[in-house]
Amino acid sequence: MSFVPSRPLAYACLALSMSLVGSYVALSKPLVAAIPVFLLAWLRFGIGGLAMLHWLKKPAGEPPLAPRTRRLLFLESFLGNFLFSLCMLWGVSLTSAVSAGVIMAAIPATVALLSRVFLHEPISGRTWTAIACAALGIALLATAKEGSAQAGGELAWLGNLLVLGAVLCEASYAVIGKALTGTLGPERITALINLWGFALVTPFGLYSALQFDFAAVAPGTWLLLVFYALAASIWTVWLWMTGLKVVPAAQAGVFTAMLPVSAALVGVLALGEPLGAMQLLAFVAALAGVLLATAPSKRGVRSR
Repeated sequence: MSFVPSRPLAYACLALSMSLVGSYVALSKPLVAAIPVFLLAWLRFGIGGLAMLHWLKKPAGEPPLAPRTRRLLFLESFLGNFLFSLCMLWGVSLTSAVSAGVIMAAIPATVALLSRVFLHEPISGRTWTAIACAALGIALLATAKEGSAQAGGELAWLGNLLVLGAVLCEASYAVIGKALTGTLGPERITALINLWGFALVTPFGLYSALQFDFAAVAPGTWLLLVFYALAASIWTVWLWMTGLKVVPAAQAGVFTAMLPVSAALVGVLALGEPLGAMQLLAFVAALAGVLLATAPSKRGVRSR
């Protein structure tokens, strides 16, 4: 079932993947208001796992999983699924979707930093400037009062910090994913890391389920949960891994810019969140960092 897409199709897969991530980051806010975080994460992995049971079967031509591949699969799930989900869900419950979008604009610069630390790739002056812009956006966001007051008052700072943790997890996910696509197909990667995520969160999810009144959840919330589960566990992962089959990891980082933009747009247009002047300035600073980090140089060589 795995195929190698053309370069334009790979770009479309990467862009759509990050746009979907941004949309469910924003739409998870009403979900965490109705369902406890651990139970929500458990249901997400469970629904996703049921929908792709057939992807778990080892293809005939796939070699046995090497120890390194097994470790990478665990790390991809632990960081990109388990920790990302917890940080993102708790963070969005305490802050606004717009604020989360601003912070997540730091993902491309974070990918550059992780590439420097773990892959020993050089970082140009322009990328350091991009990182400074992202930091400025987060600093401006910390001073914004109107959005934070509506999103959780004094605990909004904790929500922003948790979303920043989700940024680190997402950047790690982007770097590790490229290594996995060299040995496994997108379907197998998607199914295996979802299985790990389900196993990791099951003890916490079961404990939450025993104390939760499922009948109190509105039908519309269940529909939103199904969309969240399918988008987070299947669609976004498959699209990202498919795009990474032909696009270098550093170039793929460009498309993480779609995440904060879609999260902020959904927050404003669908959830009715305000976009205050300070938040808008923070968002502009963060997006300036995105453009600096991802735009090609004059000679066609990427700045990171």
